[in-house]
Amino acid sequence: MYVKQLSVIPCGIKKIWDKQPELGPVPAGEAYIGTFHRLCQNYAEMFTDQWVVLSAKHGFLFKEDIVDRNYDVTFNQKNKEIISYDHLREQVKEKGLAQFDELIVLTGKKYKIVINESFDDSMPRSFPLLQCKGIGYMQQLLKKAVEEGKPLTKENL
Repeated sequence: MYVKQLSVIPCGIKKIWDKQPELGPVPAGEAYIGTFHRLCQNYAEMFTDQWVVLSAKHGFLFKEDIVDRNYDVTFNQKNKEIISYDHLREQVKEKGLAQFDELIVLTGKKYKIVINESFDDSMPRSFPLLQCKGIGYMQQLLKKAVEEGKPLTKENL
C-alpha cells in the first residue's frame, strides 16, 4: 500500500532579503536560503510527496505561497507576531494537510510541540532528526540520505 507523505521543514533565519534587500514578495520556495533549510527541502523533494515550510510568523507555507518581506520570528520567543496554534490548526484544514497518511518532520525538538498542537493525534508522524545532538549532525544525515538516495529510517540512523 502506498503511503502519502508530507514533509514539514523549518524556515530558517537566512532569507533571500539578506542578500537582495530590494526584492519584494517572493514564493516561499525561494524565500528561505539557509543551508539547513535547503538540505531539508532537497530531502523532502526526493523522498516525500509534498512539503511545507513551518514559519513562526506565517504558519504552514507551500512553496508557491507568497512571503511578503523579511522577518525574524521564532516559536521560542515572546512575540505578538507568532502564529497561534488555533491558526495553525485552521491552516491544516484549509490547506488539506490532514489528507496525507504520514508527516515527516525535519526539524529539531523545539518544533515537536508545535506539530503536536497543529495536527490531530491520529496523524502518524516521525521526527527522524530528533536524536541528533546539533544542526551539524542533522545536516550530515540529510546530505548523506540525498547523496545515497536512501530516506532516513530507524534502521539507518
